[in-house]
Amino acid sequence: METKNAVVIGATGLVGNQLVETLLKDSRFEKVLLFSRRPSGYAHSKLKEHIVDFDKREEWEKLVKGDVLFSSLGTTIKQAGSKEDQYKVDHSYQYRFADAAAKNGVPVYVLVSSAGADVKSKVFYSRMKGELERDTKALGFKSVYFLQPSLLAGDRKKSRIGEKAGFAFLKIANTLGFLKKYKPVDATSVAKAMVNCSFIAQNGTHTIALDKVTEVAGI
Repeated sequence: METKNAVVIGATGLVGNQLVETLLKDSRFEKVLLFSRRPSGYAHSKLKEHIVDFDKREEWEKLVKGDVLFSSLGTTIKQAGSKEDQYKVDHSYQYRFADAAAKNGVPVYVLVSSAGADVKSKVFYSRMKGELERDTKALGFKSVYFLQPSLLAGDRKKSRIGEKAGFAFLKIANTLGFLKKYKPVDATSVAKAMVNCSFIAQNGTHTIALDKVTEVAGI
């Protein structure tokens, strides 16, 4: 059985955490290479971790090699401190890393984007995600997968008040029969969908939107 080498950024986030656990348990992956701004806390025989400064591309760009790049890096305005700093993490860092991966010959790119990602959106977050999709799509990967889940469910290390309000609203709306396709998606499902996309690996760009995420996850 042919095995893959995975490259991961965003390993310490909600989806990234589940992704790494999934990859380490999956015998189809021989190596899992993490690039993090801080230690992930993982220890495993097939895992190698680089603690990097994403602003210093020259120090890490030649190390970004493998069969698939999984990107789930992200933050909030509250954590980042400003829209500019959030954009740096959610767009610039991910774009630079994807660019390095593409130039090093990584063939498959799997990105956790967001529902509503649109370069023309008046909403900052949705516009930022749309711009990231647009920019990374042009990098020349053989296969690109954009996953666009709704709100992510799971245990976060840091609670987000806005998301709690969003969950409460969607729960009421779903109970009343509205906004079914915007039902919160468990982070584990997103992680499984990401892994499955890497094995589909069809040429071109593919968008996995909302409720289709759980379908691809096989749940």
